[in-house]
Amino acid sequence: MKIAVYPGSFDPVSNGHLDIIERAAKIFDKVYVLVSINPNKQYTFTDQERVEMMKLATKKYENVVVEASKCLVLNFARKKNAQVIIRGLRNINDYQSEITLFQFNRSIDNNIDTFVLFPSANNLFLSSSSIKELVLFGADIANYVPEGLAEMIAKKIKTRCK
Repeated sequence: MKIAVYPGSFDPVSNGHLDIIERAAKIFDKVYVLVSINPNKQYTFTDQERVEMMKLATKKYENVVVEASKCLVLNFARKKNAQVIIRGLRNINDYQSEITLFQFNRSIDNNIDTFVLFPSANNLFLSSSSIKELVLFGADIANYVPEGLAEMIAKKIKTRCK
């Protein structure tokens, strides 16, 4: 069985994240979407909200499991018997940080590889930060987030930033 882990903060989930998940779900037998929990990072959404948003966004994919964890991604992957960590690359800045992370992970455990997926053209510019900024400037985010989540995401961002 080919198992992969797709980690991220998903604060909030975007169609770019969903694009990567959908494509990975076609390649791997099981994809764990890991909602990373970093106690040193300030999130707009709570851990539970991020997990729930991701579960709603991925409910149609039978081979996708959403979980949250505070542990190192590599350790989570080991626990799930994953062979691969999935990463999305949008630009050169992503590449620079991801190549460093890849080398670091390989130095710890060379049995777990990194699988890079590039975003589809319509998601190339999309980030959680850009979604937050659009909301703060009153723009509609429905085209950028999974169906059914735009109102909830916008309300939380507006409430948090008042």
